[in-house]
Amino acid sequence: MHVIQGIPVSPGVVVARAFVLGDDRVWVPRRSIAPEAVGAEQGRFDRALGDAIADLDRVHEEAEREMGAEAAKVFLFHKGMLRDRSLIDPIRAKIASERVNAEHAVTTVFDDLAAQFRRKTDSAFTTKADDIRDLANRLLTCLVGERRSRLDEITEPTVVIARDLTPSQAASFNRRTVVGFATDSGGRTSHTAIVANGLGLPAVVGCHNVTSLASDGERVVLDGDRGVVILDPDEEQLSKYEGYAEQHRLAELSLAELAGLPAVTRDGTAVELLGNIEFPEEVSAVLSHGGTGVGLYRTEFLFLAANREPSEEDHFEAYRTAIGMLGGRPLTIRTIDLGADKYTQARAEVPERNPALGLRSIRYCLAERAIFKRQLRAILRASALGPVKVMFPLITSIGELRHARLILRDVMEDLAEEGVAFDRSVPVGMMVELPSAALQSAAFAREVDFFSIGTNDLVQYTLAVDRTNERVAGLYQPWHPAVLMLIRQVSRAARKAGIPVSCCGEAAGEREYAMLLLGLGLRTLSVTSGAIPQVKRLVRSVTMQECERVARKALTFDSDVEVSAYVREHVRKIVPEASGGRSAGGG
Repeated sequence: MHVIQGIPVSPGVVVARAFVLGDDRVWVPRRSIAPEAVGAEQGRFDRALGDAIADLDRVHEEAEREMGAEAAKVFLFHKGMLRDRSLIDPIRAKIASERVNAEHAVTTVFDDLAAQFRRKTDSAFTTKADDIRDLANRLLTCLVGERRSRLDEITEPTVVIARDLTPSQAASFNRRTVVGFATDSGGRTSHTAIVANGLGLPAVVGCHNVTSLASDGERVVLDGDRGVVILDPDEEQLSKYEGYAEQHRLAELSLAELAGLPAVTRDGTAVELLGNIEFPEEVSAVLSHGGTGVGLYRTEFLFLAANREPSEEDHFEAYRTAIGMLGGRPLTIRTIDLGADKYTQARAEVPERNPALGLRSIRYCLAERAIFKRQLRAILRASALGPVKVMFPLITSIGELRHARLILRDVMEDLAEEGVAFDRSVPVGMMVELPSAALQSAAFAREVDFFSIGTNDLVQYTLAVDRTNERVAGLYQPWHPAVLMLIRQVSRAARKAGIPVSCCGEAAGEREYAMLLLGLGLRTLSVTSGAIPQVKRLVRSVTMQECERVARKALTFDSDVEVSAYVREHVRKIVPEASGGRSAGGG
């Protein structure tokens, strides 16, 4: 038995047979052509290009029917690439200059482009190599004719295991036979992950060596909730995950009914459930799952999804789109949280030795004032279109907060002088992500309009554990008593000052942890869209008195193991299917 931890990108639990998919790419040899045949060969390529674009139109229409408009946009992106002269002209030029067959020109040009994406140090770029390979295969198929894929051989419920998958492969899966997939590579923002979500297909990516360990036909457990793949499970694991799969199926049916119901406890306390987004298009998923707004818009993805820094108009258009989709519901925009990653380090003349403790987040914004002001101008302009809040990340001191607010006021004055409309009373808040901010929360509460607790970094910096480091992943524990005491302190400071406080960390999306947060005094939770129904189920199943009693008891324990066991057992009695939920330890 092999248990492999990967990255969960689409929820669901399935038990099926493995189908190990090898390299499904078209292989073509280099063939020289006569000078007089160059025009004809370019004509072959142009016809194949037209056929590929027409095929993408068909695929897009089918995907829109099956997955919805947002997920199907992946194929509009592909179509746009095939119409991009900067991509297509080099292929025609290579045919002419090297006098080679069109298949070879397509292969080399696309391989070079994919290699450029893979050399990027940010996963937002590297995952796009799958899109490049997808386009190359589509063009080559149009040039050399249709081939029968091994995927066509599947006849029984199967989990596809592959080194990687293209969006087209994922979209073309027969849903009667392919019940999920796992890949060695990939990330949360890849187009293949988006397609998996759109299809409702459980998926785990970033498994590193799953293809080398898996064998065709062996039984496999795929847990898209927790990011776990188990090859050849024993009877105990098999029984456990078959139970999870049934719980998930029943829970999905009942959770769908909750979307239109209010998030109110049994004793009448209203809880605000908001969504976390990276892209404006995700607003529709938040609303369809029953969210009442966006509590965290991670705007750094505007930087990570392009080769250039976003302009003021790029920012504004993204915010305007989100506001329009929200239709008057609140939008909290976190200013860019760059740094501590390879985006800024790749651009530095001298990379920092320890970027996680270096020029990141609000520090980066204060150092790069032009970038910061550009974003603030766009946020303020967007605030004239609907309810918007501004939130500063990773604040460590009162001085930093005041500096950021001073720049915001400068931008307001500039816009006022230019006659540009904006909300002059736009609420300004801060993320509480560091022990220093939590301990000084009473002072911060006098200077901001709201708090949002970011458990992801609060746990990381309180416990000195890098949550992306698999060697210490077990030490990353949101249940740690020190973390809970800091959250309680922030909640009390906010209540005393009369300002709202929310939690937007991943842990808030876990039913058990959500109950703990409510008991610690929070009344607003912002989670991923898929987690909204299960948190709403918890809210509607408890009384606030129960939550407070559980929190008080939890704070008497001196270890995360005791806290977790106590809260989980209590929630399991209230919501029986909670035993199959995700672990907050991964938040």
